Amino acid sequence: MEFNQLILTNHVVVGPMAGVTDGVFRRLAWEQGPALAWTEMISAQALLYDNDRTWQMATPLNGEGSVVVQLFGKEPEYMAQAAQKVAVLKPVAIDINMGCPAPKIVKNGEGSALLQQPELAAAIVRAVSQAVDLPVLVKIRSGWDEEQKNAVEMAKLLAGSGAAAITVHGRTRMQFYSGKADWDIIRQVKEAVSVPVIGNGDVFTPEAAKNMLTTTGCDAVMLARGVLGNLWLIGRTVHYLSTGVLSPEPSPKERLELALRQLKLAVEEKGDRLGVAEMRKHLSWYLKGLPGAARLRAKIMELSTSDAVKDVLEAYFARLGKEARG
Repeated sequence: MEFNQLILTNHVVVGPMAGVTDGVFRRLAWEQGPALAWTEMISAQALLYDNDRTWQMATPLNGEGSVVVQLFGKEPEYMAQAAQKVAVLKPVAIDINMGCPAPKIVKNGEGSALLQQPELAAAIVRAVSQAVDLPVLVKIRSGWDEEQKNAVEMAKLLAGSGAAAITVHGRTRMQFYSGKADWDIIRQVKEAVSVPVIGNGDVFTPEAAKNMLTTTGCDAVMLARGVLGNLWLIGRTVHYLSTGVLSPEPSPKERLELALRQLKLAVEEKGDRLGVAEMRKHLSWYLKGLPGAARLRAKIMELSTSDAVKDVLEAYFARLGKEARG
């Protein structure tokens, strides 16, 4: 599969999630074998202001694979300048966010607000495509609302303006993340454009990924919320799509080991205080569905050092193991 000069090694990519897909998260995701992983959504304006935190978000860590930097903004000139600046980090592609439904983004005319301004969206893609010698990708939604599902028209316009690939989340902006993703709109986009199409929405199992590929004809599947606390979904999906064999779910021991590795890496990268604070949500996802998880999450919220968190987690999983053995 080739997006201009970008070649995918398989059909699984890891999508952008604000406050989640930082370098530590992506480093662990890479171990599961995806073809690509996206950064968090990054402000073009903040890059132009040389905001340290923003540059940190955009910079790959050692051990990462092919990273796609996702930018958001509404001014074609500034988006082009930001893309040129971030190109020095040598990402494999630049992705333009036209799908974020967050009110603070939309009210500024950015993210999914651009679905209501097709010509401006096209101008942004043209400006960025002309500014960098990298594939320029675009992530959109099915439309603004049920009455304005314009993903097909948008995709054709954006592909004609220089987009090398289109990701389609099968929900409208007004749905946010509720309801069911419309995979048929992904099929329609795939049939309407000649560039590769990545499908996104409601892929929480390897079987769902195969079903999306089969029913929509899309070129790759983007995993997002399904990998929260479940990075194994990436590797299990890659394996299932290539072999037809379904790997087992992770054991409680595997959950503990990966949670502790992510905690260790987060603390090494960001320091104890910030690392622990940012890991709380991840640990909550790792614990989802386990007995007594609510009480343990509440306990972790009270802790401020990585050693204390590690002790509590190890004690919990030791008790869990004893109970399982009877």
